Amino acid sequence: MKKFLDFKTYNQYIGIAKPLDNDIDIGYYDAPNMLLKSEPVMIDFYRISIKINFIDKSVPNAKPITAVFFNSPELATGWDAEPTYTGMYVQLSKKFIEENRFLFKNYLDYGQHETLYLTKKETEEITTIFSLMIKYYSKETQNTDVLLSYVNVLISLVEAFYSRQFSTNPKQYNRIVTDFQQSLKDYYNEPVNKIPTVQYFANKLGLTSNYLGDIIKHFTQKSAIENIHEFVINKAKEMLQNRTDLNNTEVAYELGFEYPNYFAKFFKKQVNLTPKEYRLQVLSQQYNAERM
Repeated sequence: MKKFLDFKTYNQYIGIAKPLDNDIDIGYYDAPNMLLKSEPVMIDFYRISIKINFIDKSVPNAKPITAVFFNSPELATGWDAEPTYTGMYVQLSKKFIEENRFLFKNYLDYGQHETLYLTKKETEEITTIFSLMIKYYSKETQNTDVLLSYVNVLISLVEAFYSRQFSTNPKQYNRIVTDFQQSLKDYYNEPVNKIPTVQYFANKLGLTSNYLGDIIKHFTQKSAIENIHEFVINKAKEMLQNRTDLNNTEVAYELGFEYPNYFAKFFKKQVNLTPKEYRLQVLSQQYNAERM
């Protein structure tokens, strides 16, 4: 499989303009003069690609779409397209991303999971941003700080547009939420040696943690880690109440806490009682109920 380490060789391969910079590259597509079919290839940088009236020939009876596509390092991508589409692209080096990671949040990971379909109005907004980016990308006026600002605006728009897509197609995403919740329930069906993490469930579902987190947040109004903590607390309460054969330290280990004192602090923060206080409270309530 071919792997492209820089913009120059990749641009030459697919037939787009030579880059002006090694860390950021911006341009427009000219489909009739580009490579329209390719076996999977890999790149060692990030791409944000907006394709207008794109037809994927590998999909039976495909209709034209306008969408945002992402490519990330180590992600293999092939294509077979009709020469009918137009659009724009931004290419960002790993160095550029790492130096400005706080601006990019998580949306460069989305390309591993789904396409972002654009409405006509959204396409117009992104096209406007691109026209401004191109203005500051020419040899005479290239300004990295301004370009960085516009890339940040582009990513912010993508964030808003994904949120809209989550809302307009809830059936697809509800399945992810359901799978996450079921995986959370299944986690304690076997002995564990650590508390569950967002990354664990993302790996199990074949998603990135950022992508999973955004979907869970959108549909439950709580972050993925808040959902996990809530489940662990409910599991802890259940064990403190019903597993009288286990002391508080053993409950902590059963839940996957490496250190019992961390479990005590975690429980106190969530419940406003220590595990010992909670257990005594429950026993007291049970005793009083039996006397009535």
